Amino acid sequence: MADRRAGLIAATARWHQAYKAWHRVRINLRKSAVDYFRGGASDWVALAGLVLTVPALACATVLNPLWFAPEALVLPLIAGGLLLRPASLLGLYAAAAIALMVESLLLRPWELANGAGSVTPGTILVVAAAGLSGLLVAQFRSRVGVPWRRGGTMLFDLRERIRVQSKLPKLPAGWHHEMALRPAGGQSFSGDFVVAARTGPGRRTLEVVLTDVSGKGMDAASRALLLSGAFGGLLGSLPPHAFLPAANGYLLRQSWDEGFATSVHLVLDLDSGDYELLSAGHVPAMQLNAGSGKWEEKAAEGPLLGVYDGAEFDPVKGTLRRGDVLMLFTDGLVETAERDLTEGMDRLTGEADRYVASSFHGAAWHLIESVARDVNDDRALLLICRD
Repeated sequence: MADRRAGLIAATARWHQAYKAWHRVRINLRKSAVDYFRGGASDWVALAGLVLTVPALACATVLNPLWFAPEALVLPLIAGGLLLRPASLLGLYAAAAIALMVESLLLRPWELANGAGSVTPGTILVVAAAGLSGLLVAQFRSRVGVPWRRGGTMLFDLRERIRVQSKLPKLPAGWHHEMALRPAGGQSFSGDFVVAARTGPGRRTLEVVLTDVSGKGMDAASRALLLSGAFGGLLGSLPPHAFLPAANGYLLRQSWDEGFATSVHLVLDLDSGDYELLSAGHVPAMQLNAGSGKWEEKAAEGPLLGVYDGAEFDPVKGTLRRGDVLMLFTDGLVETAERDLTEGMDRLTGEADRYVASSFHGAAWHLIESVARDVNDDRALLLICRD
């Protein structure tokens, strides 16, 4: 009696578990169906238009095979991959398969009479390959959640936001600044970025942060975009000496596989010209002394951002007098596999000497182009001059 009761309890438990599993599957299916039918009228209109295009192309191919080939069916399949969701593509693919079968039946007599081509195994392979490509594109769009029509617009908007965020604030009379940025490989996105703001009482302090995210080009663009927004929010909200520790903590919290970055933080008093330079593993800055005509290296001490907690950053101080120039840059401008850092900085300062007479107006763009024209790395250069 006890064994029968135990068996009945076990069977009831198994049935209850099976019912719960089926209930979850039913809820998921219902949710998927609701999400699909709520997908919007545009998807249904596109599906209807493409499905109607398939028999139209099939009729044109049967009536005039010399002008309309059976392979023309790849056109709605490619358009479907760009416009439709993966579930909607199944109906389009079914219509294309039926159209191929109809063409294979109706074109063969015409072929025997006139010697024109018909549906061959090669035709089927071409249409199938186009359908597979469209399905992969549709699955990628579905995973990203962005329609193809909006994807390019979104990337353009992101690029413009980065450009606006990197725009340097207007400086008072007697000061001049320039910035040039070149992504690796001629791409639109870069792992180097600049954030800047005028802070302090009367906004008489200029704070600039130049950062080089690990990686280059598109590989580092997403992390650079996230960091530029975060650093822009931190800049001016914290005391200058607290910025790099806060930025270091932010990177550590991201837990990225390749999450380190180098950064240099300039705090410049626009009245006196005194400045502090704090560095997180960044290449040294260079200052031109107008009195001696010589370049002086300004190297602050500090570890990379995102490596370990509790990092300390020791500033280096200086003063920009009339005619002096301060140059901040990333390692992509001065360091390559064939050229070490010292040689690259010598080359950069040598080229920069040519623009002393013009007070460095328009020099940033020319320096990037002449010093590191063929370098496949992100490059950024910032010039701050006191006239």
